Amino acid sequence: MRALWRQTRTFSAPVRLLMANQFAINLAFYMLMPYLAAHLAGTLGLAAWAVGLVLGVRNFSQQGMFLIGGTIADRVGYKAPIMTGCLLRTAGFGLLGWVDNLPALIAASAATGFAGALFNPAVRACLAAEAGERRVDAFATFNVYYQAGMFLGPLVGLALLAADFRTVCTVAAAIFALLTVMQWRALPDRRTALTDDAAEPAMSILAQWRSVLANRPFLLFSAAMTGSYVLTFQVYLALPLAAGAFLGANATEVTSGLFVVSAAIAVVGQLRLTAWAKKYWSSHQAPAVGLSLMGLAFVPLAFTPHGAPVMALAALVAAVVLLAVGGAISYPFEMETVVALCDNRLVATHYGLYNTVSGLGITLGNLAVGAVWDFAQNHRMEWLTWGALVATGLVCAASVIVLARTGILARRPALEVRQA
Repeated sequence: MRALWRQTRTFSAPVRLLMANQFAINLAFYMLMPYLAAHLAGTLGLAAWAVGLVLGVRNFSQQGMFLIGGTIADRVGYKAPIMTGCLLRTAGFGLLGWVDNLPALIAASAATGFAGALFNPAVRACLAAEAGERRVDAFATFNVYYQAGMFLGPLVGLALLAADFRTVCTVAAAIFALLTVMQWRALPDRRTALTDDAAEPAMSILAQWRSVLANRPFLLFSAAMTGSYVLTFQVYLALPLAAGAFLGANATEVTSGLFVVSAAIAVVGQLRLTAWAKKYWSSHQAPAVGLSLMGLAFVPLAFTPHGAPVMALAALVAAVVLLAVGGAISYPFEMETVVALCDNRLVATHYGLYNTVSGLGITLGNLAVGAVWDFAQNHRMEWLTWGALVATGLVCAASVIVLARTGILARRPALEVRQA
């Protein structure tokens, strides 16, 4: 923690605010969301389809709107979307605890999702702008606060549930209300120049999107890095399924422990891993190394026999450790590469599209993993699921290496900046 505090103090006040902001965002989000489904189905008595609808609306209104949020941030500046997102989360989280009819719950869920789409690209673009040449270190430190919020959120939420779910929602809403005031008072109003010449009119939204979609190096890098998000998500999908298959009744406790291990590695090891990666690898090599480790994380599971719970537990822990280490190595350089590939122009729009591509990749990847899992279980080919995940990591790592060696990642796009 001393190293984290020393590192944090080396950044400017706006960067420190953005880090504290992300910690509080994740703290409030994860103290509520893990328990929302149980509240909807249990306390409110909603049918399973209604619970799925409320949760699905939240996910769609965030993942599907990242590009919109990034576009807004580049047009009006980063401060306004961050503040607006925090305000929407204040209202949405407050409503989730106090309304009991489906239309209101859907509206509240949509508000909380769109809030994330507003502040997520804006926060990252603002962090990149404020950090300047120290973007890699800034994103590494940022990720520690991000993971710490994820780690503490469910624990705080569980403690507050001793009162009731409304208390959880009220506290979460209060955190976002406080964040709104903090952004208003202390965050500089940074914005992206939409033209190179002040005499030229600003580009239209369609021209803004066309310029990003025409950035071929960025699109290729985004596609290659999608694998890291698919693999990371297996902490919520394939690994719990494996825990159930290998360990039976103890699966729930083991899965909870895996989440703790994953977050703890990111919090404790992120800064050391980033410093080590900067010493030995370039900004293009580090994501490839991270992807390779994430793919190799599933090798032990492919060789774990049924009826060997100790081996299964060791394989699950090894998988989580390698996934967390690989993600920690990759993330800061990945975020830096996005900025470099857009030549520091329309950064929030690029981050918005990057998040949209990643979210789509997670959705399609989970469908594929689920289908492979069912096929593998039905045909007694359990190794097939793990082999597919290993191949995903190695193929994506190879793709990043090819992009780097062919010079594609070194190219600077000629962004269109004129009015459409």
